[in-house]
Amino acid sequence: MSKKKLLFLPVFLFPLMVILSQCLSPTEAATDPRGDAYAGARTCISCHKKISDSYMHMAHTIASSPASTNSIHGSFLSGFNSVNYNDHTKVVMTKTDSGLYQTNYVNGEKVESARMDIATGGVKGETYLYWKENELFQLPVSFDNTNNRWIVSPGYDTTMASFDRSINIRCMECHASYAKTEPGKVPSFAGNPIGFDKKSIILSIDCERCHGGAKQHADFQAANPDVKTARYITRISTLSRMQKVDLCGTCHSGTQTVNTKSIFDFKPGDKLTDFKKHAPSAGPLDFAHIDVHGDQLDMLKTSKCYISSNMDCNTCHNTHQNERSNAVLFAQRCQSCHSTASHNICKLTGEIDAQVLQTKCISCHMPALPTKAIINNHQSVLIHSHHIAVYGDEITKISAYLKKK
Repeated sequence: MSKKKLLFLPVFLFPLMVILSQCLSPTEAATDPRGDAYAGARTCISCHKKISDSYMHMAHTIASSPASTNSIHGSFLSGFNSVNYNDHTKVVMTKTDSGLYQTNYVNGEKVESARMDIATGGVKGETYLYWKENELFQLPVSFDNTNNRWIVSPGYDTTMASFDRSINIRCMECHASYAKTEPGKVPSFAGNPIGFDKKSIILSIDCERCHGGAKQHADFQAANPDVKTARYITRISTLSRMQKVDLCGTCHSGTQTVNTKSIFDFKPGDKLTDFKKHAPSAGPLDFAHIDVHGDQLDMLKTSKCYISSNMDCNTCHNTHQNERSNAVLFAQRCQSCHSTASHNICKLTGEIDAQVLQTKCISCHMPALPTKAIINNHQSVLIHSHHIAVYGDEITKISAYLKKK
């Protein structure tokens, strides 16, 4: 498969100033493209403002957003707004009255230009999509938040800028709440291109993507304000362990699977196996063949912590709160099971100061490892492993560092 035919990689998630008020208004909610069962995120905000204020900073919310100076964090200042491919070719990012653009120049001559219409991702960085007719394409330059620089989009040719990497429905299924496909309108020699009904696009991962359609719930609670128990909505706490991990797995079990049905049709409580199956070309479901990017669920399932307990994704992650980089908080969640009383405490206890040690659970047992899925200029992006285990090299390195403190 050529690089030009690669799907865009759902790269780099990093904080964007995206607000849920960009979602559907109450009037528009009545015609939510997902159907009459959906109320729209603005309706949810009217009663759940505290949750929405926190959720707006979550990776789920910033998974996709309209491209703007709020959602694009690279500089547009001269001298800081270009990526050089070679002595003859460069892409320049510019800001105009009609939008934000990426323009390819060869020997000083403008060759191709496209507007950044959608920003995707936001934690480690972000990448951008543009509309051509009714089709979406990834732009050649992304932003690396970790190193605060514009970079060639991962997986792209680093010798020439290309604007023709098409976006298909699977990309949107993990970066948006809904998108309806239709035949593409851009002439192509690659078969039947996929287009999208622009009016159907719901950016970000919104409330109803995880909790299901909320129209009946919103109508009931508005008519019965004294009823404090949520009705006609999926409360995640009521789901079984398998239902919870299947819900997260719609997006976090990605690179080794193929979809048999659109994930947009998945409802909380459904079985993930009815929508995804193991790809024939993929390796066995073991740690050696699972990538840290996109396969968090399968990595977790290979962990002794998961196998010997009832933990699920929500045991460690509060999806309504921005807890990124809070090592102490995540370590405390580890210690809710790993304690002196349960006789499974860290073996370094006693060798290293306890207060220092308790901040390093994640660094030792879920280290940041290189992904094979996102590579830029021959360097892999580092993502925390969800295979919870003893990593000898990491423990040796961190132990030596802590003993010096």
